[in-house]
Amino acid sequence: MRELHAPTLDECREAHVRIAPHVTATPLLRYDGDDPVVAIDLKLENLQPIGSFKLRGALNRMLSMPPAELANGVYTASAGNMAQGVAYAARALGIPASVVVPETAPRAKLDAIVRLGAAIVQVPYDDWWTTMRDHGRAGMRGAFVHPFADRDVMAGNGTVALELLEAAPDCDVILVPWGGGGLACGIAAAAKAIRPQVRVFACEMEGAAPLSASLAAGRPVSIENRRSFVDGIGGRGVLAEMWPLARELIAGALRVSEDDAAESVRLMARRARVIAEGAGAAALAAARAHVSSITPQPKRVACIVSGGNIDTSVLAAILSGATPP
Repeated sequence: MRELHAPTLDECREAHVRIAPHVTATPLLRYDGDDPVVAIDLKLENLQPIGSFKLRGALNRMLSMPPAELANGVYTASAGNMAQGVAYAARALGIPASVVVPETAPRAKLDAIVRLGAAIVQVPYDDWWTTMRDHGRAGMRGAFVHPFADRDVMAGNGTVALELLEAAPDCDVILVPWGGGGLACGIAAAAKAIRPQVRVFACEMEGAAPLSASLAAGRPVSIENRRSFVDGIGGRGVLAEMWPLARELIAGALRVSEDDAAESVRLMARRARVIAEGAGAAALAAARAHVSSITPQPKRVACIVSGGNIDTSVLAAILSGATPP
Protein backbone atom coordinates (compact mmCIF):
# COMPACT_ATOMS: atom_id res chain seq x y z
CA MET A 1 0.00 0.00 0.00
CA ARG A 2 1.20 3.50 -0.81
CA GLU A 3 1.88 5.54 2.31
CA LEU A 4 0.14 8.91 2.36
CA HIS A 5 0.37 11.56 5.06
CA ALA A 6 -2.00 14.45 5.67
CA PRO A 7 -0.64 17.89 4.87
CA THR A 8 0.61 20.02 7.74
CA LEU A 9 -0.83 23.41 8.57
CA ASP A 10 2.37 25.04 7.28
CA GLU A 11 2.00 23.18 3.97
CA CYS A 12 -1.58 24.40 3.64
CA ARG A 13 -0.48 27.96 4.38
CA GLU A 14 2.31 27.70 1.79
CA ALA A 15 -0.23 26.36 -0.69
CA HIS A 16 -2.50 29.32 0.02
CA VAL A 17 0.25 31.75 -0.93
CA ARG A 18 1.26 29.67 -3.97
CA ILE A 19 -2.19 29.46 -5.54
CA ALA A 20 -3.54 32.87 -4.46
CA PRO A 21 -2.87 34.62 -7.82
CA HIS A 22 -5.04 32.03 -9.63
CA VAL A 23 -7.99 31.23 -7.34
CA THR A 24 -10.88 33.05 -5.72
CA ALA A 25 -10.98 33.50 -1.95
CA THR A 26 -14.59 32.37 -1.89
CA PRO A 27 -17.18 33.98 0.39
CA LEU A 28 -18.92 32.42 3.36
CA LEU A 29 -22.65 33.06 2.99
CA ARG A 30 -25.21 32.65 5.79
CA TYR A 31 -27.98 30.27 4.71
CA ASP A 32 -31.53 31.25 5.64
CA GLY A 33 -32.52 27.93 7.16
CA ASP A 34 -35.40 26.82 9.34
CA ASP A 35 -33.46 26.04 12.53
CA PRO A 36 -33.09 29.13 14.77
CA VAL A 37 -30.56 27.36 17.02
CA VAL A 38 -27.91 26.28 14.52
CA ALA A 39 -26.28 28.81 12.19
CA ILE A 40 -25.49 27.36 8.75
CA ASP A 41 -22.95 28.94 6.44
CA LEU A 42 -22.23 28.07 2.81
CA LYS A 43 -18.60 28.12 1.65
CA LEU A 44 -19.07 28.91 -2.03
CA GLU A 45 -16.42 26.97 -3.93
CA ASN A 46 -18.80 26.95 -6.90
CA LEU A 47 -17.49 30.49 -7.51
CA GLN A 48 -13.99 29.35 -8.45
CA PRO A 49 -12.97 30.15 -12.06
CA ILE A 50 -13.75 26.55 -13.05
CA GLY A 51 -16.83 26.32 -10.82
CA SER A 52 -15.22 23.91 -8.35
CA PHE A 53 -12.75 23.64 -5.45
CA LYS A 54 -10.64 21.27 -7.56
CA LEU A 55 -8.65 24.19 -8.94
CA ARG A 56 -6.95 24.63 -5.56
CA GLY A 57 -5.45 21.14 -5.39
CA ALA A 58 -4.59 20.92 -9.07
CA LEU A 59 -2.74 24.22 -9.00
CA ASN A 60 -0.86 23.47 -5.81
CA ARG A 61 0.29 20.10 -7.10
CA MET A 62 1.38 21.37 -10.50
CA LEU A 63 3.02 24.56 -9.21
CA SER A 64 5.00 22.38 -6.79
CA MET A 65 6.33 20.06 -9.51
CA PRO A 66 9.81 20.66 -10.99
CA PRO A 67 9.84 21.87 -14.61
CA ALA A 68 11.44 18.64 -15.84
CA GLU A 69 8.49 16.66 -14.48
CA LEU A 70 6.09 18.88 -16.40
CA ALA A 71 8.02 18.76 -19.68
CA ASN A 72 5.68 16.25 -21.31
CA GLY A 73 2.53 17.71 -19.84
CA VAL A 74 0.12 16.19 -17.32
CA TYR A 75 -2.95 14.01 -17.15
CA THR A 76 -5.52 13.08 -14.55
CA ALA A 77 -8.53 10.82 -14.05
CA SER A 78 -11.73 12.71 -13.35
CA ALA A 79 -15.46 12.74 -13.92
CA GLY A 80 -15.20 16.43 -14.66
CA ASN A 81 -14.13 18.89 -11.97
CA MET A 82 -10.53 17.80 -11.38
CA ALA A 83 -10.23 17.53 -15.13
CA GLN A 84 -11.11 21.20 -15.39
CA GLY A 85 -8.71 22.07 -12.60
CA VAL A 86 -5.80 20.29 -14.27
CA ALA A 87 -6.73 21.70 -17.69
CA TYR A 88 -6.94 25.25 -16.31
CA ALA A 89 -3.60 24.93 -14.51
CA ALA A 90 -1.94 23.38 -17.57
CA ARG A 91 -3.15 26.21 -19.76
CA ALA A 92 -1.72 28.72 -17.28
CA LEU A 93 1.62 26.88 -17.34
CA GLY A 94 1.63 26.47 -21.12
CA ILE A 95 1.78 22.66 -21.10
CA PRO A 96 -0.51 20.00 -22.62
CA ALA A 97 -3.07 18.13 -20.53
CA SER A 98 -5.14 15.00 -21.03
CA VAL A 99 -7.99 13.58 -18.97
CA VAL A 100 -9.17 10.01 -18.51
CA VAL A 101 -12.95 10.26 -18.02
CA PRO A 102 -15.63 7.63 -17.44
CA GLU A 103 -18.26 7.04 -20.08
CA THR A 104 -20.83 8.39 -17.62
CA ALA A 105 -19.25 11.85 -17.37
CA PRO A 106 -21.85 14.62 -17.81
CA ARG A 107 -21.86 16.65 -21.02
CA ALA A 108 -21.49 20.02 -19.27
CA LYS A 109 -18.20 18.92 -17.71
CA LEU A 110 -16.89 17.33 -20.92
CA ASP A 111 -17.61 20.54 -22.83
CA ALA A 112 -15.73 22.56 -20.20
CA ILE A 113 -12.70 20.25 -20.42
CA VAL A 114 -12.52 20.76 -24.18
CA ARG A 115 -13.01 24.51 -23.82
CA LEU A 116 -10.02 24.63 -21.46
CA GLY A 117 -7.85 22.89 -24.04
CA ALA A 118 -7.39 19.38 -22.62
CA ALA A 119 -7.68 16.15 -24.59
CA ILE A 120 -10.28 13.62 -23.47
CA VAL A 121 -9.71 9.86 -23.23
CA GLN A 122 -13.10 8.28 -22.49
CA VAL A 123 -13.04 4.78 -20.96
CA PRO A 124 -15.45 2.38 -19.20
CA TYR A 125 -16.13 3.23 -15.57
CA ASP A 126 -14.08 0.30 -14.23
CA ASP A 127 -11.02 1.35 -16.28
CA TRP A 128 -11.39 4.90 -15.05
CA TRP A 129 -11.54 3.75 -11.42
CA THR A 130 -8.50 1.52 -11.98
CA THR A 131 -6.54 4.54 -13.24
CA MET A 132 -7.14 6.29 -9.93
CA ARG A 133 -6.46 3.17 -7.88
CA ASP A 134 -3.19 2.51 -9.74
CA HIS A 135 -2.11 6.18 -9.88
CA GLY A 136 -1.77 6.14 -13.65
CA ARG A 137 -2.65 4.45 -16.92
CA ALA A 138 -0.38 2.79 -19.46
CA GLY A 139 -0.04 4.66 -22.74
CA MET A 140 -0.79 8.10 -21.35
CA ARG A 141 1.72 10.89 -21.90
CA GLY A 142 2.96 13.18 -19.12
CA ALA A 143 2.93 13.19 -15.33
CA PHE A 144 -0.12 11.85 -13.54
CA VAL A 145 -1.90 14.26 -11.17
CA HIS A 146 -4.04 12.24 -8.80
CA PRO A 147 -7.42 13.86 -8.18
CA PHE A 148 -7.36 13.30 -4.41
CA ALA A 149 -4.76 10.81 -3.04
CA ASP A 150 -1.87 13.27 -3.11
CA ARG A 151 -0.41 15.36 -0.30
CA ASP A 152 0.02 18.50 -2.43
CA VAL A 153 -3.53 18.20 -3.74
CA MET A 154 -4.86 17.86 -0.19
CA ALA A 155 -2.78 20.84 0.95
CA GLY A 156 -4.39 22.90 -1.79
CA ASN A 157 -7.80 21.70 -0.65
CA GLY A 158 -6.87 22.58 2.93
CA THR A 159 -6.75 26.24 1.95
CA VAL A 160 -10.56 26.15 2.02
CA ALA A 161 -10.35 25.60 5.78
CA LEU A 162 -7.91 28.50 6.24
CA GLU A 163 -10.38 30.92 4.66
CA LEU A 164 -13.36 29.36 6.39
CA LEU A 165 -11.99 29.57 9.93
CA GLU A 166 -10.66 33.07 9.37
CA ALA A 167 -14.21 34.15 8.50
CA ALA A 168 -15.91 31.93 11.11
CA PRO A 169 -13.47 31.14 13.94
CA ASP A 170 -16.31 29.79 16.09
CA CYS A 171 -17.36 27.16 13.54
CA ASP A 172 -17.60 23.80 15.31
CA VAL A 173 -18.79 21.44 12.53
CA ILE A 174 -17.77 21.35 8.86
CA LEU A 175 -19.72 19.22 6.38
CA VAL A 176 -17.82 18.16 3.27
CA PRO A 177 -18.87 16.07 0.25
CA TRP A 178 -16.90 12.80 0.09
CA GLY A 179 -15.72 11.75 -3.36
CA GLY A 180 -12.30 10.25 -2.92
CA GLY A 181 -11.57 12.02 0.36
CA GLY A 182 -9.05 14.61 -0.79
CA LEU A 183 -11.29 17.56 0.02
CA ALA A 184 -12.58 16.21 3.33
CA CYS A 185 -9.16 15.10 4.58
CA GLY A 186 -7.41 18.25 3.38
CA ILE A 187 -9.96 20.48 5.08
CA ALA A 188 -9.94 18.37 8.24
CA ALA A 189 -6.13 18.38 8.49
CA ALA A 190 -5.96 22.18 8.31
CA ALA A 191 -9.09 22.88 10.36
CA LYS A 192 -8.16 20.60 13.25
CA ALA A 193 -4.66 22.10 13.37
CA ILE A 194 -6.22 25.54 13.80
CA ARG A 195 -9.21 24.58 15.97
CA PRO A 196 -8.73 21.09 17.47
CA GLN A 197 -12.33 20.82 18.66
CA VAL A 198 -13.81 21.24 15.17
CA ARG A 199 -15.48 18.13 13.76
CA VAL A 200 -15.47 17.34 10.04
CA PHE A 201 -18.16 15.02 8.69
CA ALA A 202 -18.14 13.44 5.24
CA CYS A 203 -21.37 13.63 3.23
CA GLU A 204 -22.33 10.77 0.92
CA MET A 205 -25.28 9.62 -1.17
CA GLU A 206 -27.42 6.68 -0.21
CA GLY A 207 -26.62 3.91 -2.65
CA ALA A 208 -23.15 5.35 -3.34
CA ALA A 209 -21.52 5.60 0.08
CA PRO A 210 -18.11 3.88 0.16
CA LEU A 211 -16.88 5.66 3.29
CA SER A 212 -19.99 4.69 5.27
CA ALA A 213 -19.53 1.08 4.17
CA SER A 214 -15.84 1.15 5.06
CA LEU A 215 -16.46 2.67 8.49
CA ALA A 216 -19.07 -0.02 9.18
CA ALA A 217 -16.64 -2.76 8.08
CA GLY A 218 -13.64 -1.29 9.88
CA ARG A 219 -11.58 -1.46 6.70
CA PRO A 220 -11.63 0.00 3.18
CA VAL A 221 -14.19 -1.81 1.04
CA SER A 222 -15.54 -1.60 -2.49
CA ILE A 223 -19.21 -1.15 -3.27
CA GLU A 224 -21.61 -1.36 -6.19
CA ASN A 225 -22.61 2.26 -6.47
CA ARG A 226 -25.90 3.50 -7.90
CA ARG A 227 -25.79 6.17 -10.58
CA SER A 228 -27.65 9.41 -9.99
CA PHE A 229 -27.56 13.06 -11.03
CA VAL A 230 -25.04 13.52 -8.19
CA ASP A 231 -22.03 12.63 -10.32
CA GLY A 232 -19.20 14.27 -8.37
CA ILE A 233 -19.20 11.90 -5.37
CA GLY A 234 -19.82 8.21 -4.73
CA GLY A 235 -16.82 6.29 -6.02
CA ARG A 236 -16.33 2.54 -6.20
CA GLY A 237 -14.54 2.42 -2.84
CA VAL A 238 -12.12 4.04 -0.41
CA LEU A 239 -8.55 3.79 -1.65
CA ALA A 240 -6.30 1.95 0.79
CA GLU A 241 -3.96 4.91 1.19
CA MET A 242 -6.86 7.22 2.08
CA TRP A 243 -8.28 4.94 4.78
CA PRO A 244 -5.84 5.83 7.61
CA LEU A 245 -6.46 9.54 7.00
CA ALA A 246 -10.22 9.07 7.02
CA ARG A 247 -10.13 7.18 10.32
CA GLU A 248 -7.90 9.81 11.90
CA LEU A 249 -9.49 12.99 10.61
CA ILE A 250 -13.17 12.39 9.80
CA ALA A 251 -15.73 12.38 12.63
CA GLY A 252 -18.23 10.28 10.69
CA ALA A 253 -20.17 9.90 7.47
CA LEU A 254 -23.66 11.30 6.87
CA ARG A 255 -25.79 9.85 4.07
CA VAL A 256 -28.46 11.73 2.15
CA SER A 257 -30.98 10.72 -0.49
CA GLU A 258 -31.24 11.94 -4.07
CA ASP A 259 -34.42 13.75 -3.06
CA ASP A 260 -32.53 15.47 -0.22
CA ALA A 261 -29.81 16.59 -2.64
CA ALA A 262 -32.28 17.83 -5.24
CA GLU A 263 -34.24 19.77 -2.61
CA SER A 264 -31.02 21.38 -1.40
CA VAL A 265 -30.15 22.43 -4.96
CA ARG A 266 -33.60 24.07 -5.13
CA LEU A 267 -33.30 25.74 -1.74
CA MET A 268 -29.88 27.21 -2.47
CA ALA A 269 -31.11 28.59 -5.78
CA ARG A 270 -34.27 30.07 -4.29
CA ARG A 271 -33.06 31.28 -0.90
CA ALA A 272 -29.40 32.07 -1.51
CA ARG A 273 -29.28 32.58 -5.31
CA VAL A 274 -26.54 29.94 -5.42
CA ILE A 275 -26.23 27.38 -8.22
CA ALA A 276 -24.82 24.08 -6.95
CA GLU A 277 -24.32 20.74 -8.63
CA GLY A 278 -25.54 17.62 -6.85
CA ALA A 279 -22.29 16.98 -4.99
CA GLY A 280 -22.12 20.66 -4.09
CA ALA A 281 -25.54 20.40 -2.44
CA ALA A 282 -24.71 17.24 -0.45
CA ALA A 283 -23.37 19.13 2.56
CA LEU A 284 -26.47 21.31 2.93
CA ALA A 285 -28.63 18.21 2.45
CA ALA A 286 -26.72 16.55 5.29
CA ALA A 287 -27.10 19.62 7.48
CA ARG A 288 -30.85 19.67 6.92
CA ALA A 289 -31.23 15.94 7.54
CA HIS A 290 -28.71 15.26 10.29
CA VAL A 291 -27.52 18.35 12.15
CA SER A 292 -30.13 17.97 14.90
CA SER A 293 -28.82 14.47 15.68
CA ILE A 294 -25.14 15.42 15.93
CA THR A 295 -23.98 15.17 19.56
CA PRO A 296 -22.97 17.49 21.11
CA GLN A 297 -25.22 19.86 19.22
CA PRO A 298 -23.20 22.28 17.07
CA LYS A 299 -23.85 26.00 17.14
CA ARG A 300 -22.30 26.94 13.81
CA VAL A 301 -22.08 24.60 10.84
CA ALA A 302 -20.24 25.26 7.58
CA CYS A 303 -21.35 23.45 4.44
CA ILE A 304 -18.80 23.19 1.64
CA VAL A 305 -20.55 23.92 -1.67
CA SER A 306 -17.89 22.06 -3.61
CA GLY A 307 -19.00 22.92 -7.12
CA GLY A 308 -21.67 24.34 -9.41
CA ASN A 309 -21.06 22.51 -12.67
CA ILE A 310 -24.52 21.11 -13.30
CA ASP A 311 -26.10 20.35 -16.67
CA THR A 312 -28.75 22.95 -17.45
CA SER A 313 -31.31 20.23 -18.23
CA VAL A 314 -30.73 18.69 -14.78
CA LEU A 315 -30.98 22.07 -13.07
CA ALA A 316 -34.16 22.95 -14.96
CA ALA A 317 -35.77 19.66 -13.94
CA ILE A 318 -34.83 20.13 -10.30
CA LEU A 319 -36.07 23.72 -10.15
CA SER A 320 -39.37 22.68 -11.72
CA GLY A 321 -39.83 19.90 -9.18
CA ALA A 322 -39.34 17.10 -11.71
CA THR A 323 -37.08 14.07 -11.26
CA PRO A 324 -33.58 14.91 -12.51
CA PRO A 325 -32.68 13.03 -15.72
